[in-house]
Amino acid sequence: MIKFKRIEYQNFLSTGNTPISIDLDRSSATLVVGSNGAGKSTMLDALSFALFGKPHRNINRPQLINSINDKKMLVVCEFEIGSNSYKIVRGMKPSIFEIHLNGKMLNQESHVRDYQKVLEQNILKLNHKSFHQVVVLGSGNFVPFMQLPTQLRRGVIEDLLDINIFTRMNSLVKERNSNLKNSIKDTDHQLDLLKTQIDLKEKHIRKLEEIDLEKSTRNEKKIDEIKSEISLLEERNSALQNEYDKNSKIINDEFSSISNQENQLEMSKIELRNEIKKIVKESKFYEDNDTCPTCKQSIGEDIKNEKKADTRNKAKDVNSKLKSVQEQLLTISQKVKESFMESERMREINSNINLNIKMIANLSNNIKDLMVEDEDTSHIDEERKELEIKIQEKSKIVDHKSDQIEERSYYDAITELLKDSGIKTKIIREYLPVMNKLINKYLNILDFFVLFNIDEGFNEIIKSRHRDEFTYASFSEGEKQRIDLALLFTWRQISKMKNSANTNLLILDETFDSSMDSDGVDNLIKILYTLREDSNVFIISHKQDMLEGKFPAKIEFIKSNNFSSIKS
Repeated sequence: MIKFKRIEYQNFLSTGNTPISIDLDRSSATLVVGSNGAGKSTMLDALSFALFGKPHRNINRPQLINSINDKKMLVVCEFEIGSNSYKIVRGMKPSIFEIHLNGKMLNQESHVRDYQKVLEQNILKLNHKSFHQVVVLGSGNFVPFMQLPTQLRRGVIEDLLDINIFTRMNSLVKERNSNLKNSIKDTDHQLDLLKTQIDLKEKHIRKLEEIDLEKSTRNEKKIDEIKSEISLLEERNSALQNEYDKNSKIINDEFSSISNQENQLEMSKIELRNEIKKIVKESKFYEDNDTCPTCKQSIGEDIKNEKKADTRNKAKDVNSKLKSVQEQLLTISQKVKESFMESERMREINSNINLNIKMIANLSNNIKDLMVEDEDTSHIDEERKELEIKIQEKSKIVDHKSDQIEERSYYDAITELLKDSGIKTKIIREYLPVMNKLINKYLNILDFFVLFNIDEGFNEIIKSRHRDEFTYASFSEGEKQRIDLALLFTWRQISKMKNSANTNLLILDETFDSSMDSDGVDNLIKILYTLREDSNVFIISHKQDMLEGKFPAKIEFIKSNNFSSIKS
């Protein structure tokens, strides 16, 4: 229950710098009187402005500021809900809007509308129109329930029954469902993208496999060619090796033997030449000397001639030997040359064998490289890994989409329940008989004997005692006002039953001054006396004389020097 405690305002409409403060729980019933323009209804505008940011009457916001002072307009409203105390502070020039809970100001949102939503939806749980259907009945710009369009009538009833939460839930579910549908579209887009990527990856892998197969075929052909080449080289090497093994030792031995012979002949040649030098020297000695240099004896001609003949014979014999040695050397040299050539041929054969062995090794390595190349599938394996990751990702997204579709089915089911034709209609249908019963009860108290019913479409069905059917528009202004009063008290009673829009405050703005006759006034006062003790009723009226003494308390507004105030 909302228990209003106090309203205070300054520089609001005709109120000046001196604040007007009214205790809203001071009495069970308070008569508010004053001359026209004194500021009686200003308290109602101030209360509406504090709670909803707009007045009860049709007054533009800039006109709410006192036109004389034109600044520092401020309205403060205090109320309690359960154990919590609230204070709303709202003003203009400067602009201010604060919500205080138990003495501490709530954090303000970045936008005033968001802050207002906190006040209406989380604290008051009433909007401007519903508040005035429960708290206010009067003239001015108040629109009675029966004059509201059907949709607004439904909104008032939903507020009273505290089922507008289903409307907010429905909006929230619709928003979430819309976001979910967009999310499903995004998921579908992701699936399409992944499917395309998977198809391209599979085609790429197949292409790589085809390329590898072609390469493997080429490599097999190359390997066969290389093996054939190796076989030829091995056959050549085998023949060369046989020839080398067969002739190499013989040639080397022969070459060694001939070389020895050549060396010996060369030695013999040197010795013979040395011997010739000795003979020549000896011959020249006998030619050049007549006396022996050793014994100093003369050398005779016979001896000289004998020695000369002897040296000539020796020289002839040595020359003959030298010639024979030289001839042998010529023969041996030719054999050495031939043996060297054979030896060189063997070295060439051996070199060719080694070269072939290297070529065979290189060709064998080529075969290994080609086989390793065939066995290397790392590039395809990497592509397959990436493909598997894509497939797993797709599987997860498919599962996610399945969850989304299931969640959407839940939202669709919840939406059906939260539609106006769903759970709200069921609740309203349960309360309609109670509402109609209360309406007719208050109509009877007001001496208006008709059968009044509201259907599920919130249209009225009014029948007289003779079962004639009427509409709200068919009645006089006084009769309409009785219906409006019956509805007002019914809504208050329903609010108390639901404890939704339940409040201690009831303001009747010039209700007693309109088309109601004296019996109607007496009947209305009877209803006011039946209200609970925790109700605080304010009756704003010009008929001070007629109502004087009928209520426990009175407030009188006066206007002095163009400023409104409360008479002490």
